[in-house]
Amino acid sequence: MICLDNMQTGDPENLAGLSREPRFSLVEQDVCDPIPATLAVDAIFNLACAASPPRYQADPVHTMMTSVVGTRHLLDHCERHGARFVQASTSEVYGDPKEHPQHEDYWGHVNPTGPRACYDEGKRAAETLCFDYLRGRSVDVRVARIFNTYGPRMRPDDGRIVSNLICQALAGEPLTIYGTGEQTRSFCYVDDLIEGLARLMGATETPDGPVNLGNPDEFTIVELAEMVLDLIDTPSRLVYEPLPTDDPQRRRPNIARAEALLGWRPTAPLADGLPPTIAWFAGLREAVGEPARRAPAAVAALHGTA
Repeated sequence: MICLDNMQTGDPENLAGLSREPRFSLVEQDVCDPIPATLAVDAIFNLACAASPPRYQADPVHTMMTSVVGTRHLLDHCERHGARFVQASTSEVYGDPKEHPQHEDYWGHVNPTGPRACYDEGKRAAETLCFDYLRGRSVDVRVARIFNTYGPRMRPDDGRIVSNLICQALAGEPLTIYGTGEQTRSFCYVDDLIEGLARLMGATETPDGPVNLGNPDEFTIVELAEMVLDLIDTPSRLVYEPLPTDDPQRRRPNIARAEALLGWRPTAPLADGLPPTIAWFAGLREAVGEPARRAPAAVAALHGTA
């Protein structure tokens, strides 16, 4: 197993448990640079690219190139070695959708020149490359459109809504809600997503289009914030800020294709996934000597992981 990462958003500590595994190796490299031809592989999961707006907007050109140049480098590597390829695309390809819930046949409603376009359009271009390689070069490509994923090992400075609200609550700070908070998201626990990606890679037949992977349970941002407040003993209250440009109003996956092709459906509701996620962030605060408000005890096992 080879992990290729430029550590732009990663943390080497996440790989500490693999340090004694002889079958594992780490290559610190950016996918925008050519992949060494000597790296023999039979399958590639392309998870490269910062995924939260503060991260990907910090260097929008690099974000775009990661999705376009990086994906082409990896596709060329798959063609060279006869490897299977899974592309981590995103629900952001649907933009601020006019169709709800979002089905894979929906072409989306994306602003191609706005501040989010480097990510949205980069991922759309990467999908184009993937299906051109599938049709024209016979590379075995599978595309997953991933909806909001959360869970342990997220970074406190990640900038996404789940990590933001949890970290603010643990610190006793106001919980920042953008806009009215009535915009919706569908939150998928990380274990469920991993299972979906593994099934997509292992599927005998190559899907003829992208596959949504996400939890179809839909929550407003205010509902999410209230769940966090219920789970953490904190004086935090909600504060409201202006909605960022092009922020989608509704987001919910239609997962009928994943159910039919992969036999996959998420099993962890948000109420089960939040406690171990909160416990993770509380542990990070305690490790650096920062007090954390009372958080729920970590779930001992959720889908087989401690």
